[in-house]
Order: sequence, then C-alpha cells, then structure tokens
Amino acid sequence: MAEVTVKQLAESVGTPVDRLLKQMSDAGLPHKAESDAVSDDQKQTLLTYLKTSHGENSGSPKKITLKRKVTTQLKTGGGGRGKTVSIEVRKKRTYVKRDAAEGAEAPSQAEPTPAADSIASRRAEEDAKLEAARQRDAEEKAREEAARKETAEKEAAEPAAAEKKAKPEAKKAKAEPEEVDPKLAVAEAEAKMAKEDRTSDKKKHKTEKPIRVDDGPAADARKAGHKKGGKRAEVAQRSATGRGGNKHQQMLSALNEGEGFGRRRRPKKGHGKKRDHQFERPTAPVVREVQLGEAITVSDLAQQMSVKAAEVVKILFKMGVMVTVNQSIDQDTAILVIEEMGHKYTIVNENAMEDDVMEVTYEGEESPRAPVVTVMGHVDHGKTSLLDHIRRTRVTAGESGGITQHIGAYHVETGKGMITFLDTPGHEAFTAMRARGAQATDVVILVVAADDGVMPQTEEAIQHAKAAGVPIIVAINKMDKEGADPDRVINELAQREVIPEDWGGDTQFVKVSAHSGLGIDELLDGVLLQSEMLELKAHYEGPGKGVVVESSLDKGRGAVATVLVQSGRLSKGDVVLAGHFYGKVRALLDETGKQVEHAGPSIPVEILGLNGTPDAGDEFVVVDSERDAREVAEMRSERSKESMQAQQQAAKLDALFQGMGSDEQKNLNVVVKADVRGSLEAINASLQKLSTDEVKVNIVASGVGAISESDANLAITAGAVVFGFNVRATGKARQVIEQAGLDLRYYNVIYDLIDDVKAAMSGLLSPDLREEIVGLAEVRDVFNSPKFGQVAGCMVIEGTVYRNKKIRVLRDEVVIYEGELESLRRYKDDVQDVRQGMECGIGVKNYNDVKAGDKIEVFDVKEVARSIDD
Repeated sequence: MAEVTVKQLAESVGTPVDRLLKQMSDAGLPHKAESDAVSDDQKQTLLTYLKTSHGENSGSPKKITLKRKVTTQLKTGGGGRGKTVSIEVRKKRTYVKRDAAEGAEAPSQAEPTPAADSIASRRAEEDAKLEAARQRDAEEKAREEAARKETAEKEAAEPAAAEKKAKPEAKKAKAEPEEVDPKLAVAEAEAKMAKEDRTSDKKKHKTEKPIRVDDGPAADARKAGHKKGGKRAEVAQRSATGRGGNKHQQMLSALNEGEGFGRRRRPKKGHGKKRDHQFERPTAPVVREVQLGEAITVSDLAQQMSVKAAEVVKILFKMGVMVTVNQSIDQDTAILVIEEMGHKYTIVNENAMEDDVMEVTYEGEESPRAPVVTVMGHVDHGKTSLLDHIRRTRVTAGESGGITQHIGAYHVETGKGMITFLDTPGHEAFTAMRARGAQATDVVILVVAADDGVMPQTEEAIQHAKAAGVPIIVAINKMDKEGADPDRVINELAQREVIPEDWGGDTQFVKVSAHSGLGIDELLDGVLLQSEMLELKAHYEGPGKGVVVESSLDKGRGAVATVLVQSGRLSKGDVVLAGHFYGKVRALLDETGKQVEHAGPSIPVEILGLNGTPDAGDEFVVVDSERDAREVAEMRSERSKESMQAQQQAAKLDALFQGMGSDEQKNLNVVVKADVRGSLEAINASLQKLSTDEVKVNIVASGVGAISESDANLAITAGAVVFGFNVRATGKARQVIEQAGLDLRYYNVIYDLIDDVKAAMSGLLSPDLREEIVGLAEVRDVFNSPKFGQVAGCMVIEGTVYRNKKIRVLRDEVVIYEGELESLRRYKDDVQDVRQGMECGIGVKNYNDVKAGDKIEVFDVKEVARSIDD
C-alpha cells in the first residue's frame, strides 16, 4: 500500500488529527504535522502499540464475579394494622475469558459461555484477516517502489492512487474494532445490571429468582435469537454488549477514539470527568475593600463588606452610635467599623462627576465687561428710590409696606457704558440675601440717609462688603432734606474704618438725592471709574456660567429663576444645571419681560424650564448633556437628603441627652409658604433665631408657592400654624383648614409675621415665680399646748402674717425650716391674719424646735408672665 499522510489516515480511521498525532508520538513515531507521510511499517508499529496499551497481551483477569445487593421495603395489610417488611435481593454474575487456542486444546475444561465462544471465534477471524492484509500490504509496497522508479509523472499522480488504495485500509481499520475486550464485556454487563435494578425498583412487590452463571447479556441475546431469528439475535447481543457504566468511561473514551477494540460510541456529556464543587468554604478570612465617600448608609456598608446589616448595627451600638440600617453614618465612623471588622477602605471622590460638569474651559482671550453693582443700606434710606431715578421706573410703589423684600436685578445703559444693579433689601431679616449679593458683585454702593446716619443694617452691609473684598462707594442720600448732616455720616463711617478719599482713604463719598437727582451722574462716574481700576473681564464665547439671584414658582409659567451670567453665553435651548435642579431653557426674559435669545456676561435674565426653584446664591452652569445634568442634580439631592438625615439623627440624640433630667422643651410648629425662595429663607432664618431653651420654633414644612391641600394636611398632623407670605391658600386647602380649625395667617411684611410668632411663643413660656415677703414675726416665748404641741408667742414686726401662706423659720438670719402654719391665734380666737404691732400665737406644722429669738417669715409666690424679648 502506498504511503499516506497523517491527515488522510485520521480521516480513514475516523479520529481527529491531534489525537492521532499524540498517539503516534506515544508510540515513538517521529510525526509532528498532519502532512507527514506514514509508511506501512509505521502503521504496524502504531497498531501494535494500541493493542498493547489496551491490555491485549497483558495478563488480564480470566474470570470476574459481580455481586450486588438491593434492599427495599414493602408495606402489607391496611387499616392502620399494616406492617413494613424489608426485602433484600441479591444478584451474582460470573464472566469467564477463554482464549481461542485454549478452547481448542482443552475442550474438557469448563464449558465456556456462548458469549465467550462468540468472542473467540471473531478474534480468530480477525487474526486471519489481519495476516492477509499484511501480505497484501507487502505486495503493494513492492509494486509502489517499482512504479516510483519508472517515471516522475507517475510519482505526481501517486497521491491519488494512494488515496484510492487507502480505502481498503480504512475498511480494514473500521472492521478491526469489532473485536470485544473482556473488560468491555464487564462494563456492559454492569450497565445491564443497573438497568435491571431500575426496573426492579419500579416493581418492588415482585421477587426475583437467583441468577445463574450463564445469565447475562449473552443469554439475553440467545433468548432474543430464539424469538426473532439469528440475525436479530446478533443485533440483540451487540446491543447488550455495547452499553457501559460510569465506572469504565475512560475505556469507552479510548475505544471511541478509534483505537480498535469493540464498538465505537460517544460517551455522554460530562461522564468520566471529575465534577468540581461550585462553592468551597474559604479557609482564611476574606478581606474586602470598601469604597468609602463622605457618608454611607449602614446597608451599603454591610453589602460592600459581605456581612449582615445587623452585624454592623451591633458594632455601631457597642461604639455608642444608635442607627438603623437605612440611616447614614459619616466617614470617620465608617472607617472605625471597617477596621473593627478586619476589612480595608478606599476614600473615593464622590464629586468627581460633579467637578467635571462644573468645570468649564474657555478658549480665546477675555474682553472687558460691565460692572455688577449691589446697592446696600439700612431700611428706608432710599436705596430703591435711588435706582428708581436711574432706571426711570417706579419699583417702590409695588412693594408691600414701602420696603424691598426681594432681590432685584437690572441692567441700565448710561451715557458712559452699561451697569448692572442688584437691589438687596435693607431689613435685618435679609442678612443672608445681602451676603449673597455682596459675593456676586464687583462694586457696592452703600446708601446712608443724611438725616439718619449709620444704623445697624448699615454696619452689617459694611461687614459683608469687606468680607467679600468688594470696594465700597458711599452714597449720602436725602441731601435735599432740611435735617441733612453729611458730616455726621462721614464721621460715623470713619469710625467703622470707611475712610473717605479726602481724608486719605480709598472710599468715594458722593452726595446724592433720589428725589431731585442731585449727584446721580457723579455716582455713575464713580462706579465706572472703580470698574476701570478693577479691569473687569470675561469670556463672551463658551458655555454660560453664573449665579442664581432669585427664584420663584409662577402659577402659569412654572419655576422661574433670575440668574446673573458671569462668563460665557446663555442661550435659549441650553441645558442648565442650577443647584439641585436642571432643565432646558425654554425662554429667556430680561428685567422688562421681553424675550431675548442670548445673555452674555453681567446680564441678568429670567429663565424658564427648570424642574424646580433653586436657592438664591446657587451656581448655575450650561451642560452639554441633559443626562449628565440629571445625574449630578440627583446626586446632589441624595447627598443633601443624607446630610439632613444625619443632622436630624444627631439633633434627636442631642435633644435626648439634653432633655434627660429636665423638663420637656415646648415646640411651636409652623408651616411657611412664600412667594419667592429668598423671602422664604429669610423668614425661616428669622423664626429659628427666636428659639429659646424653653420654646423652640419647629418649621415642619416650607416651600415656594400657594398653600396646597397637602400643606394643610401636614399642618393638621403636626398641629402647626400655617403662615402665608404674599401667597394664599387654594380652595381645597381652605376647606381642610376650616374643617380642622387650623390657625391660618397671611402676611405681606415680614416683621408683622415675626411679631405674631413672638407673641405666640410668649404664651408657651412658663411664667417666672417671684417670692414676696408679706410679714415677719419675732418669737418672744414658747408655750406647750396639749392640742398643738409647741406654740410660739410672737410679735408681728413687719407686714402681715397670714394663716394660709408659706413660712420660713429663721435663726440668726439663717433658714432652718420651711413649711406652713398649723394655727394662728389671737388670744383664744383663730384668725386668718395678724397685722404689724400685734401679738399672736403661731403653731408651726410638723416642727417643734422653735426657740425664743427666732423669726417667722411669711412669704407669697407670684407668677409673672414672660415674653420672648425678656
């Protein structure tokens, strides 16, 4: 036979090339690639190795006996009287291996089984076929050698001929595996027994007869032959001997690879492999790394450490921190818990995404921008009137009580350039609003009335301006009044370290009159001069960025925010992130209500489209992606919520420890609704300042907009008073409030609201107890009475001694007893009081140690009402 390649040989025997190369390498053959040629001698060497590896020439066992015992239970009887009987079935089968030569020489030995005869006969036939094949291979080899020497052309055509001649070899290789090994027979018999065991389990009520030596797969095949014919008997025999158990899967795998013994079958998936456990208990503690931010909830901390939340709560309790699984703990406490449980931690920056969004980069050079001027001063010193004259409008007429209670932003065009004005209220309740105004401004105009001088809010405005590092221009207003005294104002401001330029300082002083327009041009010139000295510049191209001046909730337009652009350009359609809220700008409005398309640096505008009302002073920025804006806003809200929960928990604990051993603190619960966010913050701050150790103002809820039905229901639950500042209750809210009898009050001036809250808190204060001495009696002598015991004969030296009031016994001006009178007599009569200069007999209740010279002091305790101002 002609030489073939390794690939052709693998295809003819039906085995993979890689497996055949491995077997050839184990047999000592030099083949490494599928294109290497295989000669007839090498094929013979491979065949011999395969037979040897499968134990054909080794001393395999001649006889194998298999035993199996199955125990089952059977219930007999019924009606509660049945018995359980154990049934044991024992099986025994013996298999004998007989060689063909041994069977021919010693026929007198034990008669082989039909299965052994069949195996021996087939092996003899296969040996004869193998010998004939060897002879044919030798002849073919000789002819091939002669043909290779004749012509080179025949050598080129030789692979096709070799391929044709390889077919008989393949047929022969396929015929060779028909030989059955005794070990395979054992495995097949064992599988047959397993099948019968499963059948017997289904028929537990039947008993089985003993199994003889000649029972087994061969006998089954013989029985099938009697019924179905010889050919079908052979099929049954092959079917019976072709099954294997899990015990011999390695042998079956080798047979299926085409190594030549028995019938080739593919093993079932997963058989013959050792199954690994899906989970193994760790032998050492697992140290996990916890990602830790500024705060973390107990449940999240437990999840990252792969422990139960109850374990974390237990450790916190031992540390003196009482929390639940849903509450947040700070970073330091979390670090202690992590180290206590043997884990590691990594501090992560939770604000990385927020920092990326808020960081805006601009290209190009900066250009000069208009100054932002904040007008500050005391209430009723003429700030708004001054702006009124500049803008030629009447803002004061629209303010309640004649004072400004909102932050107003306006930009005006003057003959020398544009100026943006921020008008902040002067009332003390708006300290926080003035502080935000100072931080967002370039120049501060401090308005001081010439007839009033420096007031408390004037000093606060100076402090805010200095803290923000903003230059001040003093406008001495109301110069047209008869009582104007500008020198007094200058002297008072100089005492507050506001030195005019005439005195060698750096502050401009301008005398103006909002009524007549005196000094207005000089004031604007001073502002522009100061801005030139500051060299104010900003980028006009790029994403807009600035600060929120004011926000409110409009019934028809939704959330409206007044913003001041500080750099970049804010356009209609931009996605804006402001504090905890975001949204797409639907419209831009200037201070006159006209829509604009763009707003550059130093321009205040109103924006519509946010999903809420941001706090005044929050920074806003234009974001490229609405998704990023939403994620940052949600993260801020969640962080604010967690921080608030932590503060509430701390407040609860502080209140718990402070309240131990003391009287319970009284609370005045209020629900506050205002028209704009700035007013709401000012009201809340003012109310919280009114809290004392005895009475506390508890703001149950606050918000911007009308008083809704939910606000009324919340007030009912908390027993709160409802305050509306420049807003009114809806129809349903009024019905709920009337039905529940709640106290609903409307205000449009903030100090009226504060005065009413003071009065209500004064009613909750416990009154002061004041002692008043009403009489003093001196003991002259002591008598023994059979009815009252010791009776002191006294002389009233001061005031009046009363029978029903408390007394103190003084000895050498030291109180030795405090109690009550048991009797008060004058001569033999019981009296209610004895006046000064009269004698009387006094019996002290439960006290018998009164001596001559002691004094008996009679006093009265009176309750005096208190107020918050006390």
